Amino acid sequence: MTDPVIRVLDSSDASLFDTLPDPLGARAAHARNTHRPEWKRVALRDGEVIARGAWWGGPDDDTPININWFDVAEGEEEAGAHLLRSSPYRVELEINLPAGWRDDPVTRAAAETRLRAARAAGYEVLVERYMYRWTPDLGLPERPGRLRFTAEPDDAVFFDALRRIHSVTLDAHALRAVAEGGLDQAAREELDFFHWCPSPREWWQVAYTPDGEPVGIHIPAHNPSGPCVGFIGVLPEQRGRGYAYDLLAECTHFLAERGAGFIAGATDQGNAPMAANFAKAGYPVVRERVNLVPAEGA
Repeated sequence: MTDPVIRVLDSSDASLFDTLPDPLGARAAHARNTHRPEWKRVALRDGEVIARGAWWGGPDDDTPININWFDVAEGEEEAGAHLLRSSPYRVELEINLPAGWRDDPVTRAAAETRLRAARAAGYEVLVERYMYRWTPDLGLPERPGRLRFTAEPDDAVFFDALRRIHSVTLDAHALRAVAEGGLDQAAREELDFFHWCPSPREWWQVAYTPDGEPVGIHIPAHNPSGPCVGFIGVLPEQRGRGYAYDLLAECTHFLAERGAGFIAGATDQGNAPMAANFAKAGYPVVRERVNLVPAEGA
């Protein structure tokens, strides 16, 4: 058996990427994503694709921000690991999976093959997430009417709110940022991401009680793939009152009123309260995702 050969693709041979079987339905999941040919890589053995990866970033990014498509043929974990290790970009890896993937032997085996390859390349699991998709036929969630919402142009207000929210967060990415650089880093990463999104800055809103007490923030957004629930956060002193649902309902109405044909959302599987709010608001789980990051020192 010959050693695998890693090939970086371009527009002339990009079709090679599509020759590997797709048991996890990644092609449909990425139908709205644009992958640059030069950020696609495949591992070939005797001319056949045995592993592939697509690095992804926004249209104006000079370097990719993650790998959001990674497939490995059964028994080719080392080739998949070599594909990842040989890349000059050491970025977060997303393995996108069908909902309930562990319940089906085929999808479970395919997912575990990819996870073994990723671990062999020096990646470790950060978190597993639920991926949601609301569509108008599901009906709009009821607005409880307990809060008033207003746009806030001052980034400092959101920075302060994010610092406070992340002081008690359950979100694995935020917790990682806090561990690396404190609450300021976690808040700054959130702000940087939403400024990177192509949606208008004036969409960001602060929620208040009728008496004028701040409750939290919600950020309706468009990422490059379309409309999404960008951020839902309740201030620590306001928790325990179910306000996260109010924020999510408002965010959904806000985007729907601006013509959204669908709204994507996501939360960590360990964040049971937020998962319950998505369910209450009528968001079905359509996919799951495992987020992996380069292991420290790898």
